Amino acid sequence: MWARFLLGEGENELGELVLDLRFVTPDVIAPRPRPGPQCVQVAQPRPVRPLDGEIDMAYFRTSTDGTRLHFIDYGPADGPALVFVNSAYFDTGMWEFQMLPLAAEGYRCVGFDRRGHGRSEDVWGGFDLDTLADDLGALLDHLDLRDVTLIGHSLGTAEAVRYLTREGSGRVARLALVGGMAPGIVRGDENPDGVPAEAIAAANETFRQDRAQFFASGAEDYFALGLPGNDVSAAYVRKVIQDCHGATARAATAVLATFVTLEMAPELRKIDVPTLVVHGDRDVSAPIDLTGRRAAALVPGSTLKVYENAGHGLYVTHAEQLNGDLREFVGH
Repeated sequence: MWARFLLGEGENELGELVLDLRFVTPDVIAPRPRPGPQCVQVAQPRPVRPLDGEIDMAYFRTSTDGTRLHFIDYGPADGPALVFVNSAYFDTGMWEFQMLPLAAEGYRCVGFDRRGHGRSEDVWGGFDLDTLADDLGALLDHLDLRDVTLIGHSLGTAEAVRYLTREGSGRVARLALVGGMAPGIVRGDENPDGVPAEAIAAANETFRQDRAQFFASGAEDYFALGLPGNDVSAAYVRKVIQDCHGATARAATAVLATFVTLEMAPELRKIDVPTLVVHGDRDVSAPIDLTGRRAAALVPGSTLKVYENAGHGLYVTHAEQLNGDLREFVGH
């Protein structure tokens, strides 16, 4: 008999007992009667709640509607502050190859799970870009972070840019746009070579009908597998596909809808902090000519670094290169 991590308890096709151990600790495992010989059932995980007067250090509440969001804070409290803003669908775990080594080197690495993602609260509303940017601002306020380097990936770049244009750069010293969707891929006056809005909407509907297939079929392009240097194991690819389901159906479809109208060229022109743009030349999710190169041209004085053979998931395939560029950019 053996146990492995699945979504629930029961028996698999081999008759082996499968236990849900995601949140189980020894004090919640106890035998209970069940029909049949020699059966053991795992008690349902108990929610962990703060005691009266105790502060739950892993969560904060947003300033807009009080949604409860999970965050992590790694490294020394007095280290240079790096705040990571996730891609759509993912939680802070996506940044493991950045946050863990950089925190070990003395950087303070902070990240949070977007509403409806990861360990944050599942809600219906608040997926417009203004509210998502305000959620980021609530984290910076909660931890009273200053001289921050904001590091966003994909949708996270749009949230970081919107935060700066709404709240200013009082807390932020630098901005890094990694595989960014900002300024946007939709065709319009600012982006005549972009993707028609109707095509983006149709792709979003395909996503809504079968998210699982969408995630599974896109993994190869996401990491630009098969190109030199992009060595990602099949096991890790499966793990990333599963991670995508950490966003609720509501959150995933709601944030995806943002891209139909996303055009941030006017906002990027207003960015007044040093900006690093990192983009892969094989990114099919955010084609570099529509996003990375445009962003670098729009932000005054920005620096563009193009990673050869890198796809959208360059934070994995080109992790060491990205970490080196971030260290140089922060200047510590």
